[in-house]
Amino acid sequence: MKISTKGRYALRMLLDLALHESDGFVALKDIAERQDISKKYLEQIVPLLNKSGLLKTNRGYQGGYMLAKAPGKYTVGEILRITEGDLCPVTCLRYSPNDCPRADECMTLFVWEGLYKAITDYLDGITLSDIIERGNEADFCI
Repeated sequence: MKISTKGRYALRMLLDLALHESDGFVALKDIAERQDISKKYLEQIVPLLNKSGLLKTNRGYQGGYMLAKAPGKYTVGEILRITEGDLCPVTCLRYSPNDCPRADECMTLFVWEGLYKAITDYLDGITLSDIIERGNEADFCI
């Protein structure tokens, strides 16, 4: 499994908003500058995050974006599922119950199930607040 640029940039964008939540609505150009990400690229990510209810938006003068909920309510797993589609290491685990015709006799299924559980448990156990806290303990770059 490889996390795409879209997933990594979405996480950086939301972290930036969490770090600047006291600023109110934050302009996309400001996020783009601070994160060294193309504003056009962020404009492609915003609709995914907005549609999923992760962002509040305000148009016009003093417009921009802010988190729709507290940073501790956003998990890395949630953000990556929105941007990546799913976190499954193999296709046959995308649906429950597993509809693979070989599932009953697949000798390696337990390997992929274990990996999937480890991935989801780990990523769903980390919030934006956790990342910020850890970043405050050391030199940190988002």
